[in-house]
Amino acid sequence: MALTGLDIYKLLPKTNCGKCGSPTCLAFAMRLAQKKAALEECPDVSEEAKAILVAAAEPPIRTVILGEDENKVELGGETVLFRHDKTFYHPCGLGVILSDNLSPEKLGEELGKFNRLEMERVGQRVRLEFIYLRNESGNKDKFVPAIEEIQKQTKAVLILESKNLEILEEGLKTVKDNRILISETNENNYEKMVELAKKYNTGLIVETVDLEKASHLTSKIVALGVRDLVLRLGNTNLAQSLSELTQIRRLALKKNFRPLGYPVLVFADGRSVAEAMERKQLTNQGDDFETILQAGTYISKYASIIIFPKIEPWQFLPLSALRQNIYTDPQKPVAVEAKLYSIGGEAGNKSPLLVTTNFSLTYFSVEPEIVNSKVASWLLVVDADGLSVMTAWAAEKFTPEKIVEAIKKFEIETKVAHRKIVIPGYVAVMSGKLADLSGWEVLVGPREAAGIPKYLKSTWNA
Repeated sequence: MALTGLDIYKLLPKTNCGKCGSPTCLAFAMRLAQKKAALEECPDVSEEAKAILVAAAEPPIRTVILGEDENKVELGGETVLFRHDKTFYHPCGLGVILSDNLSPEKLGEELGKFNRLEMERVGQRVRLEFIYLRNESGNKDKFVPAIEEIQKQTKAVLILESKNLEILEEGLKTVKDNRILISETNENNYEKMVELAKKYNTGLIVETVDLEKASHLTSKIVALGVRDLVLRLGNTNLAQSLSELTQIRRLALKKNFRPLGYPVLVFADGRSVAEAMERKQLTNQGDDFETILQAGTYISKYASIIIFPKIEPWQFLPLSALRQNIYTDPQKPVAVEAKLYSIGGEAGNKSPLLVTTNFSLTYFSVEPEIVNSKVASWLLVVDADGLSVMTAWAAEKFTPEKIVEAIKKFEIETKVAHRKIVIPGYVAVMSGKLADLSGWEVLVGPREAAGIPKYLKSTWNA
């Protein structure tokens, strides 16, 4: 639970020395409570107080960072139960199960499918992040080559599972990026799993068949020095899984119950790993649709990693869109950079000049239609605080003055010779004022983006 300013003040030296830049220790405590100052600004705080304050400042759900560089995935770290209260920060990761029993040819085929599930949507790259590799063979000569092949062919963050800890360690020796997860830790093996995690700098997946027992287990593991933990639900029932996901989140956020304040891994069909692997060979169309429904539930509440027995492109697209929509700041629209874009080829001084707002969905509706027209064009994107055309116009964020300002800022007059600008049809009302302010000829374009190709081919004339 976050400390109040007075709680923090009690832990400060109370010297009112001013070294932190605040006139008094109480003022500094208030700034700390509002997250407007850093504890490091006070040079005299005791180590004991520092430990208490640092622990209190941590989010109720621990942030676990896996992978590195462009493959980095951050899990957990959430501070609210509902997105509209503030925002969700770290999108849940999606992944698939693979077995080391697969032949090299079949493994290569599966990795090819994994790589193809990467695409761009509204300016963001979306992909699968995880491969959950099971040592079903019980043989290191199959497990280790599978790990090497996955690392060679994909950018996946690995989750490794083996019931034989010697084989698991052999696999860890070949892992290039040790910010991975190893599975799964239980009451019988947790001490040895902790040793592996510390030796190879990995996170641990902790079995949570019973939440009370799981909380005792995580406390023991943390006491041994490993804090990057991910809980794994083992329920076969969607309703039960949802109930436990909600219970874990509420205990962490409302009760500040640290032993369950960790990211959670679930399987998309709500079954154990072994059963999920069996169903990979038996899946029918009904199961495929059920998988989407279950995964959509887990994305909404409150999974951090969702693992599928298999996933097809037609399943991945709606799930990735749902994930994007939920894990964006509801108070901050997704926006593209406001600037002059050349679209559909190399735009020249006689190319059409269109204007729109920097709302990402608007831009990515207009841009492909210009490309479809096969008419190289300029698109002037005006900073409208990420709002759509009509919303921005109603909020006076997309006005003739703003457009004139953008024309000057991006030196449009040096790019085109015709002095004509096409505005969206929905804001035709601004055409007169824009013409007066800019001295340009203002043309009213189509209301919908789909009408742009026809307009550019039949109406536009430089």
